[in-house]
Amino acid sequence: MLAEIRIDSLGVISQASAQFHEGLTVLTGETGAGKTMIVTSLHLLGGARADAGRVRVGAQRAVVEGRFSTGNVGPRIAAEIDRLLESSGAERDEDGTVIAARTVGADGRSRAHLGGRSVPAGVLADLTSPLLTVHGQNDQLRLQRPDQQRAALDEYGGVAVGSLLDKYRALRERWLEARAELDERTRSSRELAQEVDRLQFALNEIDAVDPQPGEDDAIVAEVRRLGDLDSLRSAAVAAHIALVGASDLGSEEGPDSAGALDLLGEARARVESSDDQALTVLAPRLGEAITVLTDVASDLTGYLDELPSDPGALDALLSRQAELKTLTRKYAADVDGVLEWAAQARERLGRIDVSADALAALAARVDEAATELAAAATGLSKARAKASGKLGKAVTAELAGLAMGKAKLEVEVRPVPAGAQDSAPLEVDGQLLHAGSAGVDEVEFRLAAHAHAPSLPLGKSASGGELSRVMLALEVVLAGAQSSATMVFDEVDAGVGGRAAVEIGRRLARLARTHQVIVVTHLPQVAAFADTHLVVDKVDGKRSADSGVRVLTDEQRVVELARMLAGLGDTETGRAHAEELLATAGAERGSSAASS
Repeated sequence: MLAEIRIDSLGVISQASAQFHEGLTVLTGETGAGKTMIVTSLHLLGGARADAGRVRVGAQRAVVEGRFSTGNVGPRIAAEIDRLLESSGAERDEDGTVIAARTVGADGRSRAHLGGRSVPAGVLADLTSPLLTVHGQNDQLRLQRPDQQRAALDEYGGVAVGSLLDKYRALRERWLEARAELDERTRSSRELAQEVDRLQFALNEIDAVDPQPGEDDAIVAEVRRLGDLDSLRSAAVAAHIALVGASDLGSEEGPDSAGALDLLGEARARVESSDDQALTVLAPRLGEAITVLTDVASDLTGYLDELPSDPGALDALLSRQAELKTLTRKYAADVDGVLEWAAQARERLGRIDVSADALAALAARVDEAATELAAAATGLSKARAKASGKLGKAVTAELAGLAMGKAKLEVEVRPVPAGAQDSAPLEVDGQLLHAGSAGVDEVEFRLAAHAHAPSLPLGKSASGGELSRVMLALEVVLAGAQSSATMVFDEVDAGVGGRAAVEIGRRLARLARTHQVIVVTHLPQVAAFADTHLVVDKVDGKRSADSGVRVLTDEQRVVELARMLAGLGDTETGRAHAEELLATAGAERGSSAASS
């Protein structure tokens, strides 16, 4: 349940805190005192959108902090909360409670914190969703909308309806995907056939050339080498002649042409034939030079032997290079890219099927999905129809306890025919229906306000006070299907007075036996049934108004109820009436508790 709330600089509230307990807690106060800010703070803790206009004038930011006790929740919700805290890195407080906080800056920026860790606002919504439900005056208008009435019926239907709705939505998604694929395949069959032709032509062209990985780079290097063949051969021959002479290569210089090796050999012979030791010691060094030059001459001979002798080799390489460039101009920047493109094209060809058999198979898949979806829609409609009768009877019974004993609420479930502009009609039991995301049904709440009144749509059959009671009765019935431990009602008793107001107070007190109930009210008949009474006080200062929240003692409750009853302050008549109201409510609470 909600254990405590702290508010700083929100609306007219400068700083306030309130502790909440089990049972029924009411919040009262003068108009404009800031009661709505309490509800606004709970909406913020629930992850609602932040509004910078709610920040107190002159303040930099508004801060709302809530402390939640989760000790009495069921095991499933407790496990969900534990998982949420663990995934967020949040920690419980020392007493086991969970602290959630929301900050709204004057510039509109918002921050959320959970268990001391900064989290997205959506995480707060995940936390408070199973713990806290806020019902405001806007819910009266909201629940007049058909989609909200359908959602209320589905909520009341519980797992029986919810599981069928989940199944319907999954099958509808599959059906829509199959329809979209069939439409796309039918519409683009010509384009697909043209794409097949283009891909096949390209692959044939690539296969005819048969490029090899890295072949273009290898050809460029070889062409560069062959382009310099004459100069390379000339340089190698000249170097070889310089070393060994012209006779080995048939040089035009004739047989008398001597090379470096001949000259070195002659030099070594002359040195070795000398009697002077200073000359003979040079002979080994000349021998080493002869060895080195002999190796170089041998390498030059090998180099010349490896040079291509075919004059058409260069032309063949240039022709092959032109073939490869034809591919690289069309499909990729280099041969490796062309090969990758070809692989992707073959994969794409394997996925494309433009045959009539493929379209027929896809159409059969659509029909199968439609049949399954129609069966699921029928099952969902039947479950809703079954739940609608129970919901109508339950709300009617609640209305009897709210001074509307002759009123009757009917919940109608009927199929929605497909419109002329419906792009995806679904045939169900021979009818073409609109297959929306929530099924093929529309739901309408109809109210007969008294025994002889016709049953009319809710918005046309109830006065303001009657509508408030119908909404409260509906919320009370739905509360049985909700796991929330705390229910907050923000002036849902608007437009009600007299005996009906007493009945509302009595019903809220009964609801508070199983839920923590917090009510913002202007009715003393409702406030009298409270287990805890909080009042929001407003003090007008020189520069701005300020409000705070305090818990009333029994004596203070008498004064507050007298103010609410007569609006004349602390008068004897008002006090007497207030004391009588408190005594009556207290006696009823006691007898109800004893009977339960």
